[in-house]
Amino acid sequence: MKPLKNIIGILLKIAILLIFIFPFIWMISTSLQSFEETMAFPPTLIPESLQWGNFVDAMTSGPFHIYGMNSFIITFSILVLQMIVMIPAAYAFAKYQFRGKRTLFSLVLLAFMIPGQVTFIPVYLMMAEWGWIDSLLPQIVPFMSNAFGIFLLRQYFLQIPEEIIEAARLDNAMESKIIWKIMVPMSLPALATIALFSFVGHWNDYFWPLVMTDSIEVRPLTLGIEMLRETEGISNWHIIMAGNVVLVVPLLIMYFFCSKHIIKAFMYSGIK
Repeated sequence: MKPLKNIIGILLKIAILLIFIFPFIWMISTSLQSFEETMAFPPTLIPESLQWGNFVDAMTSGPFHIYGMNSFIITFSILVLQMIVMIPAAYAFAKYQFRGKRTLFSLVLLAFMIPGQVTFIPVYLMMAEWGWIDSLLPQIVPFMSNAFGIFLLRQYFLQIPEEIIEAARLDNAMESKIIWKIMVPMSLPALATIALFSFVGHWNDYFWPLVMTDSIEVRPLTLGIEMLRETEGISNWHIIMAGNVVLVVPLLIMYFFCSKHIIKAFMYSGIK
């Protein structure tokens, strides 16, 4: 019975894997098909001949260099600002004792739990009052703080022994040096996890840039892919899917560099 259970378990895992990975395979397959193949019924999964020109058409159908540059500026600016805000805040919550600490940390957790839709209108009105609409600023500034990142990093900082910090203080190390030379290197798995989640979330963001921008010059790649539908027609799915494949490539590269640290982060947390 045990071998049968193992076989059933393996088949079940393969079935679940196929369910999750099939849309990705379908996207790549469609991006390599001709227009006639995408319109054929029943649909085919394997292209008769690989249409690499679809990627050229997608990249030349609009100002993709502007969309791509905007996406990189927005995403990496958010990442840098979040690290600057999040790391000292998490260190203070983990290693300092001060009045109102519990209340402030409760507010951080509350901010983590509040859906973004609740704060959408007040933030939009504030950005409009400041004259930031239709620029890169409203796509960056509202996300410079990451409540989930502060919470996760605080939990990781709590696991670092106090003796290490006290030894550094005895060597007259400043608090900033302790943070950037000791705490940050020892927390790389947690930081990589937070960075990946943040990168994926803001790289794929569609709704917020759509609301905050009107002109092509400040729009990110997600809205640029949507423009393919408008300029090339709704039936040109091979071009649209080629654009989506281009959109996904940076995410895969980011995951490739962070995956090892993410596994370490969850393994270490599990052991503790």
